[in-house]
Amino acid sequence: MRKRKQEYNLDYSKSKPNRFAKTEKQVIVQIDDDVAKVFSSSEEVNNALRALIRIYPPKRKKSKINS
Repeated sequence: MRKRKQEYNLDYSKSKPNRFAKTEKQVIVQIDDDVAKVFSSSEEVNNALRALIRIYPPKRKKSKINS
C-alpha cells in the first residue's frame, strides 16, 4: 500500500512582495508590423532606440522661475 503524499493548503491572502527581490521597471510597447519585420528581438529594438537617443540633443529642464 502506497502512502499518500501530504498536500499543503497555502493561504496566499496574507502574502507580501519580496522586498529583497530586484525589481526592474518594464514597459511594454507595441510596434507596427512593418517595424517588427526589421528586428528579430527586443534587444535589437532597444539597441536601435539607444542609438537614436544618443544622437538627439539632451532635453532641457524648464526652470521653475518661468513657470
